[in-house]
Amino acid sequence: MYYNISKRFNIARPVTLIFSIILLSRGTAQETAYSPPPVTSNWDNYREQVLADSTKRMVELKDLVPGIIYDLRYATANNFMNRVMYSGNNHTTFLRLPAVRGLEKIQAVLNQKGLGLKIFDAYRPYSVTVKFWELVKDENYVAHPAKGSGHNRGIAVDLTLINLGSGQELDMGTGFDNFSDTAHHSFRQLPPAILQNRLLLKSTMEDHGFKSYEKEWWHYFIPGGGQYEILDIDFRKLKMDL
Repeated sequence: MYYNISKRFNIARPVTLIFSIILLSRGTAQETAYSPPPVTSNWDNYREQVLADSTKRMVELKDLVPGIIYDLRYATANNFMNRVMYSGNNHTTFLRLPAVRGLEKIQAVLNQKGLGLKIFDAYRPYSVTVKFWELVKDENYVAHPAKGSGHNRGIAVDLTLINLGSGQELDMGTGFDNFSDTAHHSFRQLPPAILQNRLLLKSTMEDHGFKSYEKEWWHYFIPGGGQYEILDIDFRKLKMDL
């Protein structure tokens, strides 16, 4: 390798081995018992929330950003769980209206540079977060179900940059869901070109209202997430017009 890594493992290895390594390195697993937060799982309740506040509408990204590219990892087995987590959905993903509006502006700015966005994940039903926690139980890598996540609230997105001409991803130094120090924004032992690619993504997202997550170069969210309910609504229902 051309850079030093203080804590790294191959995410393609069997998932049980991966998280055995994580837990051994951390010494003890975190608390497993928890009380679930309020969760909106009923379509009519969600509809009432949106009618009261239009910013809470969940929007399919391609409705407003038609040129955006999808590589929805949890709709396939190509993810750290090594299994399909979004059964029956491999071509749609959603975020709250303000987040999609932000991505619309970002895509327009990037297109002027010959670049675009590729989405790995956006809205994640709460029940999937529970499944993640059942396996991992470490908040360094997955959200605690007692709190829910930005993905559950429809305000967080996992993404990267692509070259419009070739369709290839820009080199970010690691792949998506690489659970190592190398994926941290603060990790500097990388070639200048990779650091520049990460900076371009980060600065562009932050210029349009998104916040970054230190331990994952691909993860961004809009602030004020607490005003949005945690959702556990099926993707197929979200396709329905209000």
